[in-house]
Amino acid sequence: MSIFIFLKLIGCLALLMYGMKVMSEGLQKMAGSHLRHVLGAMTTNRVTGLFTGAFITAAIQSSTATTVMTVSFVNAGLLTLVQAISVIMGANIGTTFTAWIMSAGFNFNIADYVFPMFAVALAFNYSKKRKSLGEFIFGLCFLFFGLGMLRQNAVDMDLGHNQTVLNFFASTGNYGFLSILLFLLLGSILTMCVQSSAAIMAITMILCSQGVLPIYQGIALVMGENIGTTVTSNIAALTANTQARRAAFAHMFFNLFGVFWVLICFKPFVNMVCSLVGYDVTLTGADAASEAGKLTFVLATFHTAFNVCNVLILIWFIKFIEKLVCRVIVSKNQDEDDEFRLNFISGGILSTAELSVLEAQKEINNFAVRSQKMFGLVRTLMHTEKQSDFNKLFARIEKYEGICDNMEVEIANYLNKVSEGRLSDDTKQKIRIMLREITEIESIGDSCFNLARTINHCYTEKKTLTEGQLDHVHQMFDLTDKALSQMMVVLKDRHRDVNSTYNIENEINNFRTQLKTQNIIDVNDQKYDYQLGVHYMDIILECEKLGDYVVNVVEARTQRV
Repeated sequence: MSIFIFLKLIGCLALLMYGMKVMSEGLQKMAGSHLRHVLGAMTTNRVTGLFTGAFITAAIQSSTATTVMTVSFVNAGLLTLVQAISVIMGANIGTTFTAWIMSAGFNFNIADYVFPMFAVALAFNYSKKRKSLGEFIFGLCFLFFGLGMLRQNAVDMDLGHNQTVLNFFASTGNYGFLSILLFLLLGSILTMCVQSSAAIMAITMILCSQGVLPIYQGIALVMGENIGTTVTSNIAALTANTQARRAAFAHMFFNLFGVFWVLICFKPFVNMVCSLVGYDVTLTGADAASEAGKLTFVLATFHTAFNVCNVLILIWFIKFIEKLVCRVIVSKNQDEDDEFRLNFISGGILSTAELSVLEAQKEINNFAVRSQKMFGLVRTLMHTEKQSDFNKLFARIEKYEGICDNMEVEIANYLNKVSEGRLSDDTKQKIRIMLREITEIESIGDSCFNLARTINHCYTEKKTLTEGQLDHVHQMFDLTDKALSQMMVVLKDRHRDVNSTYNIENEINNFRTQLKTQNIIDVNDQKYDYQLGVHYMDIILECEKLGDYVVNVVEARTQRV
């Protein structure tokens, strides 16, 4: 029977965690873009960043999602690391809202009220426009239902009269301050193993509300949860870029510092929190058991007070924290453009598919930047005369072409994995368009390499373009570069007017037609030989193809829903 109750406890925790996940994803589907807009617009200083992080995290019930959005804005240059740290501090406050929801769920049977809400959620789920709202309500219902089942399961377990459990916590609590450190370590390890601080918080509340776990050890577990959740994010950030690792380390530093100063004044601080709730820490025996129900509110109050006080202390030292994390995590001194390295999606699929799409979008923009730089190398190759420099630059362009191929494959694979998740119809359409974008951008890379090969043929065959041909090639290169620059403008802001792109494309096409006709005349007039004319027109025609790919990218981006 005891094994069945234990398995039931695990199932209740799984239901609670699943409910939080579905609720968070549903809300992000409804307001993901709006939340990102709020995050980008309301972080003008450390105070607004703090409140923004707290508000968004409390709303979506996911400090991880808030942190991921924040880091992506830092990478895009929309937020500084200082602003990001303030948002992460706010996220720590916002995540305490979860503890209050759990505390309420343990003190009255909220499960009785969720069944009508399941019917409402089901109705919304069949509506195309309200499906995300239905998922959010479903998640909320599962969360409350899981809390209700946990509450009932705690009663069925009757831990308050289980002598084995009582003896275990009594023996581990007899080591004084060492006991606090022991439970602190235990909370950290459990959170890292379960990958959910909410689940460990729920277990802590069960033990405390049943009068099994003394409040001091219970609060030590809560502090351990705060450390454990940052260790998880730092491990996940090991394969990410420098800014992501700095943000994760700042989060760890924030929580470690908080635990450090709370341990110094542990009992006075805990006693103060207990007095705020109205719980007497001096109670023992039957009196303590009768008041054990208040301990869930004590834990929630401590969790909030811990993070709020920590923020009030550290918010004045954000600049120092920034310098510290930059000194600890130093960016690698290398030419990243010459190495295959994904900047935004190297950390793997995020827990929320909607946010994964945002990361993929930034990677596509980075892909486009590389293709434009590749064209710049081609223009430089045109004027390189020294053989060693020419060969070195040509090899570099060839390496870029391989990087473009790899980036297309990796981003496509990432988007295909994301599409397997729970996505709104709009996001599915975005992914289809993004796949088209990366195909066209890779084609731009191919065109750049074709241009480099043609220039290489001219160089190895000792064929030099005439002065008139060079002048025409430079004009075509200028138009092509202008088209690429306009493409980057649209990629950064898809609402920009695209008429400029079409105008440039018309100029390229007309110039191509003019030069093609003139080339036939010049070859017939024997101004240059036929083979040189072929190489010359290969360059002109390849630029025209590149311009077509640019138009395709712009059309795909402006097609976004």
